[in-house]
Amino acid sequence: MVKTLPAARPANPRFSSGPCAKIPGFSLDMLSDAPLGRSHRAAIGKAKLKEAIDLTRAVLGVPADYRIGIVPASDTGAVEMALWSLLGARPVEMLAWESFGEGWVTDVVKQLKLDATVKKAPYGEIVDFATVDFDRDVVFTWNGTTSGVRVPSGDAIPAARKGLTICDATSAAFAMDLPWPKLDVVTFSWQKVLGGEGGHGVLILSPRAVERLESYSPAWPMPKIFRMTKGGKLIEGIFTGETINTPSMLCVEDYLVALKWAKTIGGLKGLIARSESNAKVIADFIAGKDWIANLAVDPATASTTSVCLKFTDTRIKDGAAFAKAVAKRLEKEGVALDAGAYRDAPPGLRIWCGSTVETADVERLIPWIEWAFEAEIDAQMQVA
Repeated sequence: MVKTLPAARPANPRFSSGPCAKIPGFSLDMLSDAPLGRSHRAAIGKAKLKEAIDLTRAVLGVPADYRIGIVPASDTGAVEMALWSLLGARPVEMLAWESFGEGWVTDVVKQLKLDATVKKAPYGEIVDFATVDFDRDVVFTWNGTTSGVRVPSGDAIPAARKGLTICDATSAAFAMDLPWPKLDVVTFSWQKVLGGEGGHGVLILSPRAVERLESYSPAWPMPKIFRMTKGGKLIEGIFTGETINTPSMLCVEDYLVALKWAKTIGGLKGLIARSESNAKVIADFIAGKDWIANLAVDPATASTTSVCLKFTDTRIKDGAAFAKAVAKRLEKEGVALDAGAYRDAPPGLRIWCGSTVETADVERLIPWIEWAFEAEIDAQMQVA
């Protein structure tokens, strides 16, 4: 028998894994200082872009000798810039455990046509880093947005490696502690953990990555938006606010607002604490349940941002149809929008628990997940 509807509803039902929920209390009035209709190359535009870079460094704790650039085409653009510009100088090892990691494998193997060593893990698991040769260039995602698993730490990455580590950290940056000395390239989009507007990526380069850029020229033609060097030297302007193509100053302002909010809640520590608190609500809820579980096989690798859940009740006949029906019920009730699993992932739910989500909203969502599950089980039994 289906329970009555839960009494409380999330104040903000936006649990999408990207673009993600805006910062608490967000309003369009917060963007009134955006220099709309002004050139991004004017002094005010450059100052805004540089401020975004400086605040990114401050909040994330990026080392002073790492470059930070705002680049086109979201995290995808940032990753592609790194792959096309840096790979080919050394053997490459590609690590994949979710759909975006699989996409980087396709680009490197089929587009750049490099003879890469490819290591894959199924959804819910990650590649064993003890088997990785870090004397090669290594490409991996820190947090699998579509699979709900993450690298637990950078301990397995040697400090004295010969290759570069290229890390897609788009659903990890601002919610997880990234070990900067172990990472040579880090990419993300501010549309994830900080809830910014889409279309812009951030590319962070270590001194080792800059050295590679200045000493190596790939064999393939380089599209204009990927070019980071001129005459064998890094184009420093990219990393001080002179973007490769025209950015949206409205989106930049939105990012600045989110960064300043992050500082008010304790910076990176505060952001991490909020995300971990959200994920713990779900972990506590599913503990001991025989009908729902985390997709992550090892709790140590379970994501604290893109929390992926699977239904395990033996009465479910068609897992994909069941999961879609549950997500549809949650959306119809207005308690969880865009909470279905990613299209390429195993069927289930994906609840964004990043830092802009309020823990109270996750707590209010939990009874609704149970209600929707029981309602769909009842509907299935009636059909049978």
